[in-house]
Amino acid sequence: MELTRRDALLALAGTGIVASTALTTGETDGALTDADIESLLDLAEVLYPSAVEPTAEFVETYVVGRYRSNDERLAGLKSALQVVRRTSVRETGRSLGALDIETRDKVLRATGGDRAYPDPEGTTAQKVRYHIINDLLYALYTTPKGGELVGNPNPTGYPGGVEAYQQGPRTDTD
Repeated sequence: MELTRRDALLALAGTGIVASTALTTGETDGALTDADIESLLDLAEVLYPSAVEPTAEFVETYVVGRYRSNDERLAGLKSALQVVRRTSVRETGRSLGALDIETRDKVLRATGGDRAYPDPEGTTAQKVRYHIINDLLYALYTTPKGGELVGNPNPTGYPGGVEAYQQGPRTDTD
């Protein structure tokens, strides 16, 4: 299943962010570079189930929409990305984008973000968890496509269409 720009807009709507703030994909006010978006896409490939194909369009639309009006949060994201990139070079001698998915997973684990409690003002591991891991997973599971993977086809903020309110809740016997 491929995630599209539309999926990113649906995820943003679920967070209460007005879609018009995210409609300028490609325009990051100079704050996020193409390398930042590419790194996030590389990490999304690690974090998302194999059935999901994240696209640069999905990641960029979500990230730009989510961080556009919050400079402090954007600085935290860029700092967390720098930690992952430095860890990649330190652990493997290569850039994050040059690694296969399994090695990227090892690099992400080497940051400690997989075990840390998310805190935007905590340790570097906590920042990686907060700004990268949790945010990318939240982007996935608040889309209808991602929600389907965990049994929630109608995530918060997504209207779900006519079928959603004309049918009763699903049960295990359905």
